[in-house]
Formats: sequence, structure tokens, C-alpha cells
Amino acid sequence: MAGLSGAPRTRGGPPGTSATLAALDGSFLCSPLGVLMGVQAVLGLLVWALIAATTYHLHAEYGWVMFVSIFFWIATLLLFMTYLLQLQLKFYAVPWPLVLLIFNAVATVLYITAFVTCAVAVHPTSWRQWDYNRRAAASFFSCLVMITYGVSTFFSFRAWKGLGSNAATSQVTDHA
Repeated sequence: MAGLSGAPRTRGGPPGTSATLAALDGSFLCSPLGVLMGVQAVLGLLVWALIAATTYHLHAEYGWVMFVSIFFWIATLLLFMTYLLQLQLKFYAVPWPLVLLIFNAVATVLYITAFVTCAVAVHPTSWRQWDYNRRAAASFFSCLVMITYGVSTFFSFRAWKGLGSNAATSQVTDHA
């Protein structure tokens, strides 16, 4: 498949200039970060879609769950597209491993609160059975999203600390 290589493509223009196009990073989709972000996007979508399909406006606690799930769903999609299109290479001054660590840690903590709130607010004696089923499913999926953000936090921490890389090749020394 053309265009899925890791190197950016260039478009020819006037002599001496070239415009760099964003290239899709196929290896990112197979990396643990890419897989986890994809799973987080799908499960996060399920959480807020299931709650939005209920009468959540009658229960104030679901407002928090909706805020957390929609906010992190959008933020995860933006980060996913940033890495997929290799836009993080354009912003080299941004410490991306630290940004991902902070993002995933905050998402984990806020999803813990959203999961607990959603789980506590599910009442089996709800007057609408389909609301109960959707809210229970949203609670289950918010637990799964919370776990995936926790795993992402672990991998982000390892990437930030440089664990898993070869110490001999990760240090640049100049003996001249």
C-alpha cells in the first residue's frame, strides 16, 4: 500500500522548494500506543453513546460521566491523529512522552471517578428497563476504558523514563 511508510512524502513544486505532506505511520497502528488509543476511542465512544441514549439529563451524576467520556474521547482522537499523521515530529520542542504520561495519568484518575459515579448511579429499580441496561453497560465500558488508560499510563511512564531502550545506544557521547 503506497503512502503507509514512515517517511514523509514530498510534493514537487517550483525548483528548490518542496511541500512536505503528512504521511500515515502504519507502524504506529500496530504499536502498543496505537492499539491502546484505538481501543480507548472505541470504548470511550460506547460509554458516552450509551449514556446519551438514556434520560441522563434527569440524573446530575451522569453529567460528570458524559463530560469525562466526551472530553477524553475527543482528546484521544486528536492525539491518535497527531501520531498517525506524524505531526509530533513537526513540534519537536514539545516533550511528547511527558505529554502522553500526564494525559494518560489524568485520564486514568478522572475515569476512575467517572466509573465509580456511573456504577453507583445505576439502579436496577429504574422505571425504564432499557435505561438500566444502557447505564449498566456504560458502567462496564467505563471500567474497561479506565483500565486501558491505566495501561497506557504504564507504557507512557516507561517511554518517558526511557525504559526498554538500550542504554548504550541511547546516550550520545562525543569523544573528539
